[in-house]
Amino acid sequence: MKPKPPEEPVGQELGLGYKYVSLGISFAGGILLFMGGGYLLDRWLGILPVMTVVGTLAGSGLSFYWVYLKLQADSEARKSDEGRPGR
Repeated sequence: MKPKPPEEPVGQELGLGYKYVSLGISFAGGILLFMGGGYLLDRWLGILPVMTVVGTLAGSGLSFYWVYLKLQADSEARKSDEGRPGR
């Protein structure tokens, strides 16, 4: 039989959920921020919608990369926690 993993307190599970929700909000916020910046630059330069599209694509790429780095750091932290005694 497979041993049961130690149970985490309910509050800790809830905290992990909020952490991932905040990553999703940060992802969407980054896209919107860059899109808005591109739109304002378009209005200033008079070349609508070129910079809006560029800003949206740049925001998507950078936001995805930022979330990826955060998830990688979280994964590394979990791996180091698993090696500790008492976990």
